[in-house]
Amino acid sequence: MCSTCVHAQKPNFNILKEEYLFQEGKHFNQCHASTIAETADGKLLGSWFGGTHEGNKDVVIWGSISDGQNWTKPTVWAEGVINDTLRYPCWNPVLFKLKNDKKIYLYYKVGPNPREWWGMVKTSVDGGITWSSARQLPHGILGPIKNKPIELADGTVLSPSSVELSEDRWVAHIEASDSDQKKWEIYPIDQKSKFNVIQPSILLHPDDKLQVLCRSKEGTVVTAWSRDNGLTWSALEKTNLINPNSATDAIRVGSLFYIVYNPDIPGKDWWEGRTKLNLAYSRDGIDWIDLIKLEDEEKGEFSYPTIFQDSRGLVHITYTYNRKNIKHIVLEK
Repeated sequence: MCSTCVHAQKPNFNILKEEYLFQEGKHFNQCHASTIAETADGKLLGSWFGGTHEGNKDVVIWGSISDGQNWTKPTVWAEGVINDTLRYPCWNPVLFKLKNDKKIYLYYKVGPNPREWWGMVKTSVDGGITWSSARQLPHGILGPIKNKPIELADGTVLSPSSVELSEDRWVAHIEASDSDQKKWEIYPIDQKSKFNVIQPSILLHPDDKLQVLCRSKEGTVVTAWSRDNGLTWSALEKTNLINPNSATDAIRVGSLFYIVYNPDIPGKDWWEGRTKLNLAYSRDGIDWIDLIKLEDEEKGEFSYPTIFQDSRGLVHITYTYNRKNIKHIVLEK
């Protein structure tokens, strides 16, 4: 078979495992917005927020650890208690580890709603068994808003972030920090655009070109490009992926790019269009082709996916399963 034909072949992934992270109903009424990462010794960490319902003051950040076979009983990793008197809900945890460091970062948000929240961070040096005291990020810095940061060759960390200025206006930006995560700079992503975008993910292309893929209010996954390590960005534009105002996440595996998204158009309410969840792939980040139907139901919510590749080459996807559990899927090429 010719090399061109082989290159054009559809990538082949087998579902190696499907599981849920915990037993429903024992710890909280609802859960959402999961994140997953690998520790230096090869264990998996999973985290999400859970409580009575999203936005309630009892919502905290939960977490669990897997040895590859079983997940530990969920425990509380972070709370929104301020000065032992005020309590706010927690939101959108993001786990992150630098390539050559064992320290795990747990970023999350605290505040009454997404228009007024602020960024917080904790760290763990023992693989998520214990966590440091919570520290608020510098003023105006939210940290990675939903999807994981990426580490550039020079050690710079780029966190994909966004701001919900109001219920009617959303804008995205990049927060660049040093490897110690102490010095931060903000770089806007076409904030004068007609598109309302949040929750970007970052893809690294050949020749150090960067791409973001964003959730939007406009019925499509929206993208922009940078050729200077995220300092400046091209105009936002549509991809060929529809989007029902729901979160996505994307990664690069080898020479291909993969995104997990809800393949539906916006409904009357923001939560509509989340009954189907797909994995799609692309060779250029522009034209996307559906690869696997992860969920396809008439009712339910399968949303807020995250995707990453571990040190063994396995691809992991987690997502909200009906707000009652977090589903974990492992893919093998």
